Amino acid sequence: MTDFNPCILIPVYRHGKACCDVVDSIVQYNIPLILVDDGNEEETKAYLRQIKEKHPEIELVTLPKNQGKGGAFKAGVIRAKELGYTHLLQLDADGQHDSTKIPFFVEKAKSSPEKMICGYPEYDETAPGHRKGAHKFANTWCAVVTWSSKIVDSLCGFRLYPVESTFRFVTKKFFDKRMGFDVDILVQMMQMGVDVEFYGVKVTYPADGISNFHAFRDNVRISWVFTRLCIKMFIMSPFMLWRKLFK
Repeated sequence: MTDFNPCILIPVYRHGKACCDVVDSIVQYNIPLILVDDGNEEETKAYLRQIKEKHPEIELVTLPKNQGKGGAFKAGVIRAKELGYTHLLQLDADGQHDSTKIPFFVEKAKSSPEKMICGYPEYDETAPGHRKGAHKFANTWCAVVTWSSKIVDSLCGFRLYPVESTFRFVTKKFFDKRMGFDVDILVQMMQMGVDVEFYGVKVTYPADGISNFHAFRDNVRISWVFTRLCIKMFIMSPFMLWRKLFK
């Protein structure tokens, strides 16, 4: 069996300044880090260069143009596999997630190496009401398309994936490359037979934070993802029923 060899993956788009603080907070864990420059403008690139100069051991993958969170994640997964990592922890660059949970998630992945170890948000008073509502909406539809109540949260970007099954997913499956990505990968990998565990992660929304979420456009994208997953669910329903009855 391959030795457990985790890394951290952070896709970066427009969050260069915040990412500097995130990196400074996680280097103490001595876990290899892959940053993906998702086609950023010069301001963010300058911050990424600062990070690389300060921490030359960090792997920096640069995409020529913006490909969305899913596209940046795919590039990071491919690089993680090339470098021989067995697991990767996806962390958002904006500093919303409690990075002190990293050792806990790594230990959970080490004891259950075939599973996805996913976070669900523990909100504080900074959380906007529309964000909470979006999570509830998405979680309800995830239960419908998976015939399961296992998905505690489908939008939180703090997750630890096994590289091998994730590499198969990003290289062989069609998935949304932008704001529907977190839902799409979670549901489809469960449909591939990858099990999941959920644990709480504190989430903070800085008052001066930059958001890449555009309410109308991205809610339409997420709704389209669920429409496609519902169609797929109907096609797969005989197999899903068989698996529930005879697993």
